[in-house]
Amino acid sequence: MSHTSTILLLGSGELGREFVISAKRLGAYVVACDSYDDAPAMQLADAREVFSMLDGERLREAAEKHRPDYIVPEIEAIRTSVLAELEEEGFTVVPSARAAQLTMNRDAIRDLAANELGLVTSKYRYAKNLEEVKAAAQHTGLPCVIKPVMSSSGKGQSTVRSEAGLEEAWDYACANMRGDRQRVIVEQFVDFDYEITLLTVRHKDGVIFCPPIGHRQERGDYQESWQPTPMSDTAIDKAQEMARKVVDDLGGYGLFGVEFFVRGEEVIFSELSPRPHDTGMVTLVSQNLTEFDLHARAVMGLPIPGELRARPAASAVILAERDSASLAYEGLAEAMADGADIRIFAKPTSRPYRRMGVALATAGDTDEARRKARDAAHRVRILYGD
Repeated sequence: MSHTSTILLLGSGELGREFVISAKRLGAYVVACDSYDDAPAMQLADAREVFSMLDGERLREAAEKHRPDYIVPEIEAIRTSVLAELEEEGFTVVPSARAAQLTMNRDAIRDLAANELGLVTSKYRYAKNLEEVKAAAQHTGLPCVIKPVMSSSGKGQSTVRSEAGLEEAWDYACANMRGDRQRVIVEQFVDFDYEITLLTVRHKDGVIFCPPIGHRQERGDYQESWQPTPMSDTAIDKAQEMARKVVDDLGGYGLFGVEFFVRGEEVIFSELSPRPHDTGMVTLVSQNLTEFDLHARAVMGLPIPGELRARPAASAVILAERDSASLAYEGLAEAMADGADIRIFAKPTSRPYRRMGVALATAGDTDEARRKARDAAHRVRILYGD
């Protein structure tokens, strides 16, 4: 056997692509799976399987065919009941089948955080039709945020400031749901000072945290992120305590992206992903070990340094403007002229606002890094051939 372990990667987008690079550097054999062929991670993996992650039979077939040491979900929309069965049969699901089940649906992870673990969250209610949405908005008050309990990269999320906007937000959430549950979470709008992702690594020797990552969203999707973001010691302690509590409850090993709203010294739990986080792409230039390196090490039972540091850095997304199946890129040299770096995800098709790449920059402070990353992202031009 010429490899250290076999990994079945469920979902093969840009985060999976970087994870494949990290895992292969450690000698792993990676089988990349996704619902479409030639997905970004497939282009670098050792083997591929094309099927919907919600197809339980095909998921089981892939696991039984490849007999992986680790099953590593990269997306939320997976037939998690099959993951639970596979785990019972002796397969290792990262970080655990329970974590995949709870985080596939925002309602389950929110209920765990708020009700079982006692974390500070915003007021919220669930709704499965427009009437329930209206009742939930009365409970939370306006403005409120409405989003599907299952989606990816913020799709289907909107902020509603008046009762007249509730129906449109409900329709938008339904149009962008993943999976087979028509249910939304309606939550109180938090007037926060800033929001962060706290990358939290649970590994064989304990739990460790990366310096906090600040980020800015539009349409519920991240546009830029920067690290480190200034936080008081009190706020950092609160965020780390909550993150530790929830990842210890979920169990298993791996990197978790834990999101918080911060208002002064108040820290409010928002969401959690039991895998590398899109805002964490800044770690490709900010840290000696990226979030993908840390995930691979934790998954494979390898040592994690006792302290993780970050140099001032930022990321800014490169977005598509329209649908196309014929793509080319120009302006990379111009984008990199000021010292920035570019990652093109090599997705085979585009659609409006789809993330096609990311610009990365370091500088003496995060404000300058953000400027450099934004400027670089704007200089990359996508050419559409059809």
